[in-house]
Amino acid sequence: MRSFTACLGLVCLFAVAPVSAQVIEYETVDVVADHFDSGGERSLFLTFRDAPQAPSAAIPEGPAYGPFRVLGDDRAALVDVTDARSPAQFAAMLRDHPRITSIEMVDCPGTEDDLANLRLGRMIREHGIATHVPAGGSVRSGGVELFLAGAHRYADAGAEFAVHSWMDDTGLEPDDYAASAPENRRYIDYYRQMGMSPVEAEAFYAMTNSVPFSSARWFGASEMGLWVRLEAAGT
Repeated sequence: MRSFTACLGLVCLFAVAPVSAQVIEYETVDVVADHFDSGGERSLFLTFRDAPQAPSAAIPEGPAYGPFRVLGDDRAALVDVTDARSPAQFAAMLRDHPRITSIEMVDCPGTEDDLANLRLGRMIREHGIATHVPAGGSVRSGGVELFLAGAHRYADAGAEFAVHSWMDDTGLEPDDYAASAPENRRYIDYYRQMGMSPVEAEAFYAMTNSVPFSSARWFGASEMGLWVRLEAAGT
């Protein structure tokens, strides 16, 4: 079994870098994870001194279920990293608040458990819940997988995404593994489950690995809309 201290992100589209995108620095904290195939960890901590803007959306208050906050009968917010407990916390939130139909992604740094994060994304999709990044909202690394999970996806002008490649605890990155290796296939399979065609999933994953682990890139809603369909407000 392989343990991971990694962070997956998604970078500029195809070979074109937007004028507004800027490389940022980030910091990682090594966390030893046992049995990656049953739920290993990855951690991500971004520093915002070089970012286009730090998250400016206000962190909402409300009943807390791990990284989630309940905003009302039909809305919740995601305001922190996810971890191994997040799928169960999400299930508990839906048990107590079964009318929730959308998640506001206010400040989403990533995840401390990669497989749990992908499982959480599948739960969001299975329940038909929409994802929304408000103006000033920040979605980074593993948070991008959760945004893609939305049955409907909304991103306001001023929403920011941060993306970059992953690295495992031996210093290897995606290109160091065969394309068919489980370390790579799990993401392509996930993107297909989120509605991408085989060609789109392969291209999207290749794009995520076009920026190395040692750097990251920010982009906005308009660029994300070139990869996945974004809904217009009110639809």
